[in-house]
Amino acid sequence: MKKALIFQGGWEGHEPAQVAEILAGILREEYFDVKVVDTLTVLEEDDLEQYDLIVPNWTQDTITPEQLQPLLNAVANGSGLAGLHGGMGDSFRMATDYQFMVGGQWVAHPGNDGIKYEVRIIDPGHPLTEGMKDFTVESEQYYMHVDPAVKVHATTRFPIADGPYSVNGKVDMPVVWSKRWGEGKVYYCALGHVAQIVRMPEVITLMRKGMSWAAR
Repeated sequence: MKKALIFQGGWEGHEPAQVAEILAGILREEYFDVKVVDTLTVLEEDDLEQYDLIVPNWTQDTITPEQLQPLLNAVANGSGLAGLHGGMGDSFRMATDYQFMVGGQWVAHPGNDGIKYEVRIIDPGHPLTEGMKDFTVESEQYYMHVDPAVKVHATTRFPIADGPYSVNGKVDMPVVWSKRWGEGKVYYCALGHVAQIVRMPEVITLMRKGMSWAAR
């Protein structure tokens, strides 16, 4: 049986405990042995390389070098990394090595919550999006700064909400991407502002595919 670690916490607006439980439920359905913790000390106290998959679900906050380095090493040595929204894409804003591994960082959500936008599947032949069709979300629309090395599987079109960025014209922003970090596989999905969004069938499917794909 594969082993997964989910560490959840940080800004409570993202409902980290509820989202972690949804993700843990998906993994248990896929026959993972799942450990869920609400502390970052696990990163320095546990042997992270025993986990086939590590799921960050920790928005903002800070991480110490003693906590970050074992995480970087575990993924480089073959543990998978997968997560969503701010729980992985807006963690530890000062930790640029973490952002380098993830492949991007949240910078804005123009219009805030309640924006209705389309998620476009652009890579339907890939295992991460196979069988999926475009769908609509009403939530935050994440504007990311993205590593050009990532492989993009789904996008969304900006602008929808008006703002000073709009004068730059239309932009197709990655919503789902994957990349490698050493021997490990990395998966990110920008959807999932709160538990209600994570429970959408499309998001459940994306996370099921993504976490299973990333796992060693």
